[in-house]
Amino acid sequence: MASAFDEMNGADGEIREAYAALKRWLDTAPPDHLALRRSQAELFFRRIGITFAVYGDSESTERLIPFDIIPRVLTKPEWTRLEEGLVQRVTALNAFLADIYGPRECLKAGIVPEDLIYRNAGFRPEMVGRPVPHGIYCHIAGIDIVRVGPDDFYVLEDNARTPSGVSYMLENREVMMRLFPELFTENRVAPVENYPDSLLATLRSVAPKTAGRDPVCVLLTPGQYNSAFYEHSFLADKLGIELVEGSDLFVREDVCYMRTTEGPKRVDVIYRRIDDDFLDPLAFRPDSVLGVPGIVSAYQAGNVTLCNAIGTGVADDKAVYSYMPDIVKFFTGKDPILNNVPTYRCREKESLSYVLDNLHELVVKEVNGSGGYGMLVGPHATKHQIEDFRRKLKTAPDGFIAQPTLALSTCPTFVASGVAPRHVDLRPFVLSGADKVRIVPGGLTRVALKDGSLVVNSSQGGGTKDTWVLDA
Repeated sequence: MASAFDEMNGADGEIREAYAALKRWLDTAPPDHLALRRSQAELFFRRIGITFAVYGDSESTERLIPFDIIPRVLTKPEWTRLEEGLVQRVTALNAFLADIYGPRECLKAGIVPEDLIYRNAGFRPEMVGRPVPHGIYCHIAGIDIVRVGPDDFYVLEDNARTPSGVSYMLENREVMMRLFPELFTENRVAPVENYPDSLLATLRSVAPKTAGRDPVCVLLTPGQYNSAFYEHSFLADKLGIELVEGSDLFVREDVCYMRTTEGPKRVDVIYRRIDDDFLDPLAFRPDSVLGVPGIVSAYQAGNVTLCNAIGTGVADDKAVYSYMPDIVKFFTGKDPILNNVPTYRCREKESLSYVLDNLHELVVKEVNGSGGYGMLVGPHATKHQIEDFRRKLKTAPDGFIAQPTLALSTCPTFVASGVAPRHVDLRPFVLSGADKVRIVPGGLTRVALKDGSLVVNSSQGGGTKDTWVLDA
């Protein structure tokens, strides 16, 4: 694996311009001061209850995501290119989803194999031939970006179902402004606090035609035991909309209503944080107590908008991801601005043979995996882990893809030993409305806190950083 690009020091060891002011501050800030500020940040997060749950963890059900007090910095030209690429990619994703549930032109043209769609766990036959409000399927997308050089950015993953993490982006900025106001005086940092306004405008813009002038939006949560419940309640509060569970809603004559102290109130837009399977016991899993009976009928009748649409999970699939460059070209007529990481499809005989011969060098992922689970990082794996994956690949190759082990870029991070480089990725959040696509500058930077680790997922011990896009 090649050496990682250092976002502060550059390839030649010279401080890059974006980090010049931050480097001067780091050089003059005593370690005790940084340690104190880190403790204050942790106290802030504990007081307001920013936690997430780790399923299957017998020792702790709620954790704080570690927060690093040294921000990641991007220049305006860097962000402009990323923004253009993100808009292009999400536009193509929405066109792709509309196509596979509609005319299926990309399947007829052989851009994506038919069986990869029809046999996909995220594909919903119930949505075939059913238009969605304003033709938008993926209203909120989280696109994971990695960097390997000064100008080399790649899309690592598309999160088109129910992407999470935006609350940490907002809270990270708030705590940084509280603890280090002097840094924001010295640096012109683009704001992110308008994200809730952008999200609400997006939700309102996709209200069904039957909605009134002031569409009623709600956020549907599985409840307090969900790993991302803090984010659900946080966003509902910031948006000024009701946080509801399935039992708070009901459907009558294909119209969705919310129970209130003043009687039933019609609901026009549901920002749902519940997976398809649990959304409606009449349409999907009959044992679900989290969803709303009849909501799919109301949706298909055009009386309520679901954000994101039912069936977007097919675009989360990592095998489908491998076709995204062709999908972007097919639907936009242009080459992708942001490229994919080179990907081996284990469903293909030649690729499988290569992967099996090079497991020690590759990253192998389950096509439906998430959160850093179900993954092999070859260079850091034991012989037993490699052989275990070899058996899995031989038994069910269709369930896996493989990629080269990228040297993710590093950013300065405050760890026990002081300031040291750690690997990072970036999740910008893209909002697609009926009127336009909105992206706040920056996103959620995730950092692998363990020395040498490439796994940034919070469930695997990763942390987060504030992400700065310099306005100047």
